[in-house]
Amino acid sequence: MSARVSDPLRLLSEIEPRAWLVGGALRDRLLERPTSDYDVVVAGDPRATARELARRASGHPFELSEGFGAWRVVARDRTWQVDLLPLVEGSVELDLARRDLTINAIAQPLDGGELIDPFDGLGDLRDGRLRMVSPEAFTRDPLRTLRLARLACELDFSVEPRTAAAAERSAPGLAGVSPERVFAELKRVLCAQRAVEGIRLIDELGLAAVVLPELSALHGVEQSHYHHLDVYDHTLSVLAQAIELERDPERYLGAHAQAVSEFLSLPLANELTRWQALRFGALLHDIAKPQTRHVTAEGRVTFMGHDAAGGQTASAVLARLRASERLSEHVAALARYHLRLGFLVHEMPLSRRAIYRYLRESTPVQVDVTVLSIADRLATRGARSGRRSKSTWSSPNSCSARRCSGSPILHGRRCAATSSPERSGSRRVRSSAGCSPSSRKQASRTRSDPRKTRWSGHVSCSERDL
Repeated sequence: MSARVSDPLRLLSEIEPRAWLVGGALRDRLLERPTSDYDVVVAGDPRATARELARRASGHPFELSEGFGAWRVVARDRTWQVDLLPLVEGSVELDLARRDLTINAIAQPLDGGELIDPFDGLGDLRDGRLRMVSPEAFTRDPLRTLRLARLACELDFSVEPRTAAAAERSAPGLAGVSPERVFAELKRVLCAQRAVEGIRLIDELGLAAVVLPELSALHGVEQSHYHHLDVYDHTLSVLAQAIELERDPERYLGAHAQAVSEFLSLPLANELTRWQALRFGALLHDIAKPQTRHVTAEGRVTFMGHDAAGGQTASAVLARLRASERLSEHVAALARYHLRLGFLVHEMPLSRRAIYRYLRESTPVQVDVTVLSIADRLATRGARSGRRSKSTWSSPNSCSARRCSGSPILHGRRCAATSSPERSGSRRVRSSAGCSPSSRKQASRTRSDPRKTRWSGHVSCSERDL
């Protein structure tokens, strides 16, 4: 069988003439978006149809739901999959009436013929609008409320007001949905290009209060004068900056952009790349600020220990969502170490020892957390944030423009190499002489006195800054 995605539907039409393409696959086809995941309603027996399709296509059939009678066939090379669903009450129109949104309630006969569109889904596709089929759409399956937010950010569609209100009323029902299904939708929201808008919609519809109450708790948590936003809006700003760094790494990482981007494009866990896992890190990096907030007698706002507490909270959140242990540990490490690069800013110019210590202590996320720290600093624009120029943050170890010139202390490829699984045993870091003679002399003096390379005294400052 050919691996072309149209082949399973052609074969299926020969096996079962009374079959209709429905749901997201048809929607994406009409929007001219690529898809290889098909939902097909069949008038015959889904089990027998699935087995015959698998036989002809050399695929793998298996039952999805014993109670509902749905079956799935997956291509041997995993280039496509077809979900076969039984026809509801013998009528495709009645089947469409039980779907969530009008843009998903369109059917196309596999053997040819006109589209079946009883709820004007085509009009909503044309107008870029998400509208419910009926008020019961979300009560039947509360996960559809999260899917609404996901489709809004993936398709850049607006949500019709009555649909938004119905989703908000159904939000409490998410508490009864399996964590695995919730995580699957959250993952797609965060991986979307408009992830920030998706997270905002999840919050506005009251969904975050059910599935991510820790995120909702960030609202109204005011920060010091180093920040211009409360913790919630700052968190979304960091997420936006992380997405921008992924989209245009050259702007901030300069000559090291390709090496860093290639490393962060590697798969990590839960079908996520390191870039995509970084978005979870951005969302959860300050998650423990509400419980660590303190105002001193002088009126200064601090968040002492929010990095360590944040690592624990991030791990607990992802464990609750049934994410893999590897992803949970990875994101927890991002939260735990996200302040470390800020400590180094106060040690400019950096010594070899300071660089090595930073890479060693942030292992195995040294590249990832460096990029997260850059996004964090770019999102911090308070009156006393002391935002540095692009040259300062263009690499994990660039010298201050006022004090250094020439090559950076540590090149991006070396930084990425220290995180490579093949090099996990030895992490010797070499530096290049990129500073002026006076700066090198000062760095040499600093290296000769181990006491001057410690981070003592920087904790309170970093807590105040970030």
